[in-house]
Amino acid sequence: MNVQEIIQQLNTLDMQNPGAWPGWVRTAAAVLLGVILVGAGGWFLVNPVYEQIQAERVTEQNLRADFEAKQKKVAALDAYRAQLAEMEQSFGAMLKQLPSKAEVANLLNDISQARVAASLEEELFQPQSEMPKDFYAAIPNKIIVLGSYHEMGSFVGAVAALPRIVTIEDAEVRSTGGKGKTAATQLRMTAQVMTYRYLDDSEIAASKPAAKGKGGKK
Repeated sequence: MNVQEIIQQLNTLDMQNPGAWPGWVRTAAAVLLGVILVGAGGWFLVNPVYEQIQAERVTEQNLRADFEAKQKKVAALDAYRAQLAEMEQSFGAMLKQLPSKAEVANLLNDISQARVAASLEEELFQPQSEMPKDFYAAIPNKIIVLGSYHEMGSFVGAVAALPRIVTIEDAEVRSTGGKGKTAATQLRMTAQVMTYRYLDDSEIAASKPAAKGKGGKK
């Protein structure tokens, strides 16, 4: 059968009577119909299932990543607890270095004794107003002392060695401008000696409404 005969047979097909078609045409039509059915079934039935499987895989990956992240957190929980305990211990040790309100006078006396031991002459020792913080209060003390550079170094070292937390800030050292043999070595130091004390529970409670009131005014 040549091409012309095939074309002629296709042109004479009766679409209303497939049973009269030549055998090869019926076979080709059945194969074509099968391919169409398989393709349609794959598109309408298999494709949604495939997409659902892909979505489930993505969900599985997300859940796995979330599980691994939580597993790492659980594994590090003991380390976090140990770190927290160490921080609480350090905080407690630091808190012990802060005197109570009644002990501040003794601390100021210790600073004065350190000045005397360093052979410094005192021109001014003036406590300033307290500055309350979260759980403690800072107490600046303005000082002016006279002495040699070595004596001032001894004083600063003695203050740093005190068991309580004391800092020296805004220090300014100048020559006294005096006359005489000791004028060249005589210096005047002006500074803020910062002491600290912890606030008791009643003071902390009293400071909270005040802080809220200031925030409301703003």
